[in-house]
Amino acid sequence: MPTQELTARQVSSPIESAAVVVAAADVAKTAAEHARAAERDRRLAPEVVRSLLDAGFARHFVPRRHGGDAGTFEEIVRAVAVVGEGCTSAAWAASLTASLGRMAAYLPEAGQRRVWAGGPDTLIVGALMPLGRARREEGGWRIDGTWPYVSAVDYADWALVCAMTTEDRPTARFFAVPRGDWRTEDTWSSVGMRGTGSNTLSVEGVFVPDELTFTRDALATGIAEGEEAPCHRVPLKAVNGLCFAAPVLGAARAALAAWREGTAPRHTSASGGLESAAAVVLGRAAGEADAAALLLEAAARTADTGQVTASDTARAGRDCALAAELATSAVDRLFASAGTRAHQDSAPLQRHWRDAHTASGHVVLGFQAAAEAYARELHAPHAAN
Repeated sequence: MPTQELTARQVSSPIESAAVVVAAADVAKTAAEHARAAERDRRLAPEVVRSLLDAGFARHFVPRRHGGDAGTFEEIVRAVAVVGEGCTSAAWAASLTASLGRMAAYLPEAGQRRVWAGGPDTLIVGALMPLGRARREEGGWRIDGTWPYVSAVDYADWALVCAMTTEDRPTARFFAVPRGDWRTEDTWSSVGMRGTGSNTLSVEGVFVPDELTFTRDALATGIAEGEEAPCHRVPLKAVNGLCFAAPVLGAARAALAAWREGTAPRHTSASGGLESAAAVVLGRAAGEADAAALLLEAAARTADTGQVTASDTARAGRDCALAAELATSAVDRLFASAGTRAHQDSAPLQRHWRDAHTASGHVVLGFQAAAEAYARELHAPHAAN
């Protein structure tokens, strides 16, 4: 990056000096050093998880009264993307760790005190699909269920799982379950994002008191009782895409760096300039990555106001999905132009390519559904008034 561009970014964006963004650079370095081991072991190295917690990802959205930062979405998007330049799996874990800390703020106050009794760096994982069943008992609920794809579950202190109640009118609720009350099955064997350790979590007949549960509707509408920080006053759909798209942006930036290091020298003339075709590849891929960043940062800034409309929510879903598409397109472009060398197991570019496709395949980042939701909101009767 040219010096003048770096200086302009630093001057124009105080977000760059936020503690979690600054700390993310060290996390990225540690994660990069352990990236190949993470692929081999299908989980992050303990040193990487420790660095994520030390950097403040778990505490980022935790209410200040529990020692957290009640931070901004723009800060976390920037920080996660930085980590992604070292390892997409680590960025995914960082992003979800922060996101689950935000969700836990929807618990009743007594439940929050229990979850964060050991401090705000408690590692919380989650399963948002209502795949469990919850039966009402005095003072709480008896839950059962199996939830696949729970990232970083091997290191978790608590899990937030979603289940349908067995009442006459079933309701989806989240339940906070401490480590020791669930069983983990080693089921994660993916083509990409191997280091996320997204294994299966099972709960059998565990009692969860009322203080450790809240409705999915509360999270969906963005009503966290008693919370005043903007990060706790936005609908889930307005910010959920940020959580999953930011790691893809990191993968695109990592792919750009890998291409410049491994591919560009083979297409550079004696005078030091890139060949025309290679220059076009680099220019377009870098532009796609930059466009993805602009979309995510704009959506994050809107969420940081704490006053998000239905139109804002629909636009955020569209923009996060589009950002993931743009970032993945950048990686595709770089990988396709890199030749056979990029296909070797030892080549970082093939890992970024696999990771970008696996991450962008998350259901939240599906562009068709997001575009349709945005179009319906745009043409809704109230939008014309």
